[in-house]
Amino acid sequence: MKTVLVVDDEKLVRWSIRQKLESAGYQVFEADTCASAISLFQENVPDLVTLDVRLPDGSGLKLLLDMKKLSPNTPVIMITAYGAVEDAVKALKIGAYDYLEKPINFDRLLHSLQNAFETSTLREQVDRSKKEQRDTYSLESIIGVSGYIQSVKKLVRKVAVSEANTILVQGESGTGKDLVAKALHYESNRSRQPFMILNCAAIPEQLLESELFGHERGAFTDAKAMKKGLFELADGGSIFFDEISEMALNLQAKLLRVLEDQTFRRIGGVKDIHVDVRVICASNKDVEAMVAKQEFREDLFYRLSVIPITLAPLRLRREDIPILIDHFINLYNIRFNKTVDGLTGEARDALEAYHWPGNVRELRNAIERAMILQDEGTLTLDLFPLRISEFKGQSRGTVPNDGFNIPEGGINLYEVEKGLIQQALDRAAGNQSKASRLLSITRDTLRYKMKKYEIRRGASQEGVSS
Repeated sequence: MKTVLVVDDEKLVRWSIRQKLESAGYQVFEADTCASAISLFQENVPDLVTLDVRLPDGSGLKLLLDMKKLSPNTPVIMITAYGAVEDAVKALKIGAYDYLEKPINFDRLLHSLQNAFETSTLREQVDRSKKEQRDTYSLESIIGVSGYIQSVKKLVRKVAVSEANTILVQGESGTGKDLVAKALHYESNRSRQPFMILNCAAIPEQLLESELFGHERGAFTDAKAMKKGLFELADGGSIFFDEISEMALNLQAKLLRVLEDQTFRRIGGVKDIHVDVRVICASNKDVEAMVAKQEFREDLFYRLSVIPITLAPLRLRREDIPILIDHFINLYNIRFNKTVDGLTGEARDALEAYHWPGNVRELRNAIERAMILQDEGTLTLDLFPLRISEFKGQSRGTVPNDGFNIPEGGINLYEVEKGLIQQALDRAAGNQSKASRLLSITRDTLRYKMKKYEIRRGASQEGVSS
């Protein structure tokens, strides 16, 4: 039963409201002063309050402020004297849901109560949904124990709470770029505002501009009504541009202008619209290499990569595979209502082998497929895709012998790594992007190791720019 607190210094008014509300199925409490009202409110927060503007011991507007501080989502309907429009306007600005004039129209009162409860329920559902999203897409959703993942999480946490409004996330398909983008939003003070997603490869070029900036009515043949674009809808929040490398060059120029001053115009519009939006972009391609080939605007690349975040493929952080396996088994046990204990030793060895062929997405899909096919017990190797069978018999931790031999007297691993990095830089003529590809590591990892070993450029290419 919904509870209503009726606050009014006139006994007859309180009695009339009580009779009407109780007959409609509400439980009613009464207060005739600010002091008694706030005491009842604190003791048991009601579902709704009807509040007179003028009370013997204070202002109803001040009491409204106090109630909103204690419970911001409790709707309050103000009761004002006839013609006291100024008080009603002040109350609405403070946060009152509605106002009624005396003498009270009880049909309107009941209608206002019903609308207030529906609005309150919807608000609670939205808040609950946003909380679930924050919990689901927090940093905890990025699973891994490797030093690389821990450093990525540390960087994401720091960037999320910063004022940075352009971030570039790069990595192979399936490495979790979307999870990082969501964590950047839901770990920030923008988390209660919209998070919009746009896949640049999925929308035709001729429609993309309208999706981004919106259009005015009559701007083109099919523009029968004004439409807001993603930048307008995401004001205060974030937009995630997935596969930004697929955006046409002419649209890249328009996007750059928005990023520079956070203003734009709808298609066909004459009015500048200002927004506050964080732009997170992702690509599974080497955007810097695309810049060199003039396939991506250099000025946009440098604007986006003020804060770059690079995600390493799973083959470069194999220590994360066991915890990911256990995470996905627990996830699908809950989702499919199953009781699978884990993997057989043979299957675990295969999935944890050094030559796992895919990234996190492929690992998750492999576990999901096996979980669908089995209800309980342990997952066997034959439940996984055929290509996994090529790892049968390879125990976890084995490394293929590619001709490297450790001398009898031992070897300095750091000198070997330093020598390989130097060799790759020499072969790439000092170009760090090429060198990182030769070593199958990210450019950020290469730069880290160059700093670690105090390597500036290729030994024979000291003058070559990277």
